[in-house]
Amino acid sequence: MKIFIADDHPIFRSGLKFLLETSFDSIQITEFDNGISLIDHCASNQADIVIVDIDMPGKNGLEVCEALVSQGCKSKIIVLTMYKDLEMLKLAFYNGAKGYLVKDNTSEELVDCIQSVLADKNYMAKGIRDQEQLVDHDDVGKFKIAELLNSLTRTELKTLKLVSQKLSSKEIADLLFVSVKSVENYRSRICKKLNLDARNNSLLLWVVDNKKIIDSIK
Repeated sequence: MKIFIADDHPIFRSGLKFLLETSFDSIQITEFDNGISLIDHCASNQADIVIVDIDMPGKNGLEVCEALVSQGCKSKIIVLTMYKDLEMLKLAFYNGAKGYLVKDNTSEELVDCIQSVLADKNYMAKGIRDQEQLVDHDDVGKFKIAELLNSLTRTELKTLKLVSQKLSSKEIADLLFVSVKSVENYRSRICKKLNLDARNNSLLLWVVDNKKIIDSIK
């Protein structure tokens, strides 16, 4: 089994390598200390598993996930990070990760995670999995979301659907035959109507949470 590891902390990489080598037979590990080197290497080399940290120089782990998927990389990507929040996990899966582990529990879950993603199953850290079970997904919530979507204009709905397809403002502008500034205005109005903070990743996170509902919009 071939595994690529990208993490800018050499001591952590060393410990992770030792853990992998003692957990699996016939394993070949290649290390990287930044996201750009990993992306470049994956352009002409494939691994069974790619393990990435989120906070890295050059390209962060989320950007690495997106880049690898875009260039057709077939490796299964596992994000291994200190972030324990559900929002970061959603962004990781949205950008192409198949597994999400928290560094605090690496030794306990690493083998289970790798076996799961190799079997084409998503894996999330147990602590975050418990958080997700507490999230309410009842019919009342869906009704409220439908009400919010009804407040959007047809152009805003089209924009929202294109955002859910991970298109940039420039790509959306080209498809709608408008300026990038117009698309940014649409996004700002959408955030206001959905009661979201226009800054940060609020709209993207909302789209991730409600993609099935958005996809059902005609």
